[in-house]
Amino acid sequence: MIRLNKYLSLCGVTSRRGAEQLIAKGKVTVNDITIDKVGVVIDETKDVVKVDGVEASPAKKRLYIIFNKPRQVLTTLHDPFGRRTVANYTRALEARVYPVGRLDFDTDGVLLMTNDGELAYRLAHPRYQIPKVYHAEVEGPATPDIINRVAKGIKLQDGHLAKAEMEILRASYRTSKVIITLTEGHKREVKQILKAVGLPVRALRRVSFAGLMVSDMKPGRWRYLSRDEVNALRQMVALPVEMQSSES
Repeated sequence: MIRLNKYLSLCGVTSRRGAEQLIAKGKVTVNDITIDKVGVVIDETKDVVKVDGVEASPAKKRLYIIFNKPRQVLTTLHDPFGRRTVANYTRALEARVYPVGRLDFDTDGVLLMTNDGELAYRLAHPRYQIPKVYHAEVEGPATPDIINRVAKGIKLQDGHLAKAEMEILRASYRTSKVIITLTEGHKREVKQILKAVGLPVRALRRVSFAGLMVSDMKPGRWRYLSRDEVNALRQMVALPVEMQSSES
């Protein structure tokens, strides 16, 4: 027996959170009965699960890629308005992968994508404190006092107290460039933090996720993770390492 949202993530359809959204929209059926409430438990050995009429089954092969997301691209697999999404760049893959976490439409940089539902769920969970590093170009002068304020915590719109490490790369009266490192993933967290301390973001790029970087990879390009990289991710979130590479 397994929760429906977890089953869909193991099938590589979407993340657990994304699965909850699909369920709420009435896009998921179990034995041809539409499910519109989260928390449903199914028998994965007997029940037939479909999304938009297409049967979902566990992924036969786990895939892990690192993608250099361009700006003006949505971190979703489908957009009803026809805007470009990350799925436009991964059609050559033998199985569907989905983003771990998200990057805003106007934010570029490192994005991990996989169909390994359990790993994706844990990497996105605040409990594991996965580091995410951003370079931000901001309006106004960054100062040591602002660094201290960010370290002590900034209250977000949802009431959460967000703490982050911050380093100044360049500071001037009009604009500054900073590095900011987070270990949680609240919506628009970097922009909320910097706006709250008087440094509205002009441009934002994620340069690292869980230690993974895109280096000289051009925007819109991706590569498979190595076996060592996958195992390092699994160790970060207390999952057993695997011997087989995603490339084999």
